[in-house]
Formats: sequence, C-alpha cells, structure tokens
Amino acid sequence: MKALQKLWISGKDVWPLVEGGKGIGVSTGASAGAWAAAGGVGTFSGVNADFYDENGRLIPMIYTGKTRGERHEELIAFGIRGGTAQARIANDISGGAGRIHMNVMWEMGGCERILEGILTQARGLVHGVTCGAGMPYRLAEIAAKYGVYYYPIVSSARAFRALWKRAYHKSKEWLGGVVYEDPWLAGGHNGLSNNENPRSPEAPYPRVVDLRREMNAAGLTDTPVVMAGGVWSVSDFADWIGNPEIGPVAFQFGTRPLLTRESPISDEWKTRLLELNPGDVLLHRFSPTGFYSSAVRNAFLNDLVARSERQVDFRAAAEGEFTAELAFGRRGRSVFLKPEDKPKAEAWIAEGDTEPLKTPDETLVFVTPETSRRILKEQTDCMGCLSACNFSNWSQNEEGTTGRRADPRSFCIQKTLQSIAHTGDIEHELMFAGHNVFRFKSDPFYRNGFVPTVKELVEHLLKGG
Repeated sequence: MKALQKLWISGKDVWPLVEGGKGIGVSTGASAGAWAAAGGVGTFSGVNADFYDENGRLIPMIYTGKTRGERHEELIAFGIRGGTAQARIANDISGGAGRIHMNVMWEMGGCERILEGILTQARGLVHGVTCGAGMPYRLAEIAAKYGVYYYPIVSSARAFRALWKRAYHKSKEWLGGVVYEDPWLAGGHNGLSNNENPRSPEAPYPRVVDLRREMNAAGLTDTPVVMAGGVWSVSDFADWIGNPEIGPVAFQFGTRPLLTRESPISDEWKTRLLELNPGDVLLHRFSPTGFYSSAVRNAFLNDLVARSERQVDFRAAAEGEFTAELAFGRRGRSVFLKPEDKPKAEAWIAEGDTEPLKTPDETLVFVTPETSRRILKEQTDCMGCLSACNFSNWSQNEEGTTGRRADPRSFCIQKTLQSIAHTGDIEHELMFAGHNVFRFKSDPFYRNGFVPTVKELVEHLLKGG
C-alpha cells in the first residue's frame, strides 16, 4: 500500500484521517481533541452536545417550557452552550495540533441558529463544519461568514451538483472538501434517495469517480473527497491512494473511534461492539426524520419492527373492501377493516396489544396499553429537536406542525439517543452503528478485548490497519 501523505485540510497539512461526527454526546471534545492531537481531523458533534458545571459535572438538559415552541427555544440555547463547551475542550486537548471540525445535522431543530451561535461563541476554535442529513444550501454562506471551511456530506454526484449550482459556487474558497458517505454502509442516518434500492448496495468506487468528475468540472481538482461510511481500514482503499480518478482523498472513520479509551460511551456499549456479527445492523426507515438509518438490532429496534408488522389498513366507516367491523376499548369504539385483516387484529388484541393507534397512512398499529401511554407522553413532551418530526408532527414552521398525524411507528430520537449516551442501557435504546461494526470481533488489533487510545488507533490506521 502507498504511504499516506498529509493533506491540506481546513488550513493546515494534516493526516487525511477524519473522525466521523456522531451526535448526542457520542463525539465529544475529548475524542475530537485526542484525534487532532494525533495529527488528524477530530470532529465533535454539535447536535445536543453536553455541557458541564465549574466542577466538570454533567448538567442535565431539563426542559421547563409548557409549549413545544418554548421547549424548542430551550433546546437551541442548550445546543449553543454544549457545542461551545465541546469546542473549547477539543482545543485544550489538541494543543494546536491537527484540526477541529464540528458536525451538525441540517435537519436538526434550530440548526442554523445553533451553528451560528457556536461559531460566534467559539470563534477561532472550530476550523471546519461537516453537515449532512438534508440539503444544506446555506452551509456555505454561514461558513464563509465566520471564516471556517465547510464539508457537505453527500451520497451522490447529483446531490453535490445541486448544492454547487444553487449555492456553493459563491463560496468556493471555503469548500474544504466533499464527504461522500456510502448510503448502504454508513451508521446513523443514510442518504439513500427514493430511486435507490436499500437492499441492493452499489460499490462506492464508481460513485466517487462520478463525484470527482463533477468536482473537477467545477474547478475543484485540488479539493479532497472524504470517503465515509463503511471505512474500516485504509488498506481496504489502497487503490484509491494516488489514483487520478479519485484525486486527493481522505478517510473518515465513524464506527472505530467508538471503541477507544477517550470515547464517552458506556463500557456496556463498548463490550457489545466486540460481540457483533455480520447482519446485526439493520438499515431501516423508522427514524422520525424520514431518512433511512442504520442501527444495531436490539430489543428497541426489534420492537419497532414488530410494531410495524402489527399493522392493518382501516376506515372510520364501512366502505368498499372495508366491511369488517372491529370494536375495541372499554367504550366499544369501532373501525372497519378488510375481512382478511380482522382475524389478525383480534389475535393481536388477545395477545395483549389492545391499543390501536392511528398512523398518517390510514393504518392502525396495535400496541400494549403501557406502550401506548409511553408513545403519547413522548409525543406530548416533544421539544422540537428536528426541523420536522414524523413522530410528534412538530415542525419549526410558523404553524408548529407538519400538518400530518403523529406517527406511532416511529420514536422520540432525542430521548433515546440521550439515554444510550448517558446510561448503560444498550438493549432498550437506539444504538447507531455502521454495517462493518462486526469487524471488531475478528480484527486482531482488538484481540483479548483490547481498547486502544485514540493515538494508538490513529497510528495503527497510518500503518494500513
């Protein structure tokens, strides 16, 4: 394998090894600072980042607003405070080595305000901003305003072309790189388009070559592509290094930094990473964002799958095929199902899933009374962590709603990601992971449960590991 050479990234020559940003307290200033100190690009998450008191103790994010709008304002204030705290921690640890990036999700609630707030309060401490989960047209404008580089996350040449033509050509000098994230292999939210088959993955090489052609046509021949999603070892991409079809390239690691000593996740989570097998990560569409996402199969995810399977079409009154009346609840409320669906519903009710909840698609899902109460409470407690939420029907528009019925087939992403980041419960919360996570189990680097420091991992990656 050709030896990696340093690349000019965000104003400095650094190793082309980038820590992938993972939200809600998982990519922190501690991990990002250590990655930068090792000579690479550390990335802390600006999504609901943690902050601390004068003694270094975590301050819980407790929402007191009575309305969703009031709680949304609290969330934005928390986000700015947390992101600023993590930027300062990262820079203290890095000691001026490497680069520090911040990752934000364009579809997170209040993204633009939080991004600008952090860049204002942590001025000079953030060298670049990576951003995906949507089409972040204003990312370039905001980055240029604060003199930081921007790194859009895309999954196709077509997505980059749209961003470039509409907005990015105006701020070419601040485009530090383009992150290509494999939509079939990446952890967290994935950029699959409606015309791509989630069950038929495509190889990244030709898609990145198409992206490079698009970038070259825009005069971006020296701007690196950052390969992300499914990146485990640099040696897996040996034929990309020095390849003119790919051009300057860096590699982003999202899953592997989870298993380091600086990683803030629980010991239970770290142990689970070493036990996973191929197929233990599910690409699904339960996320309240509406995007596909990838997470470890556990009780939480299995419940979502089962909940969605306990689902039938219905009508409020008899019409067409819907002739079978189903009465439920103590008040004997009725809906009308297709005759072939009524026995299914009756069986679910007999098994304890007695509460039918309506979805936006004129279907019913059947859940236990306990699950029903939990879903309704979490929908009511919504604090607007997304720009638009399928689960609660919140939107940050003037109406404060998507205009659609809240969807009980989804979940409160804020609650579950906060829980898994700050507790040891890895079975009943959403555990994001990339599809190559099973390689922890067979990679000799992790023999006998070895957990490296970030510095040891970066040194190992530089050797092709």
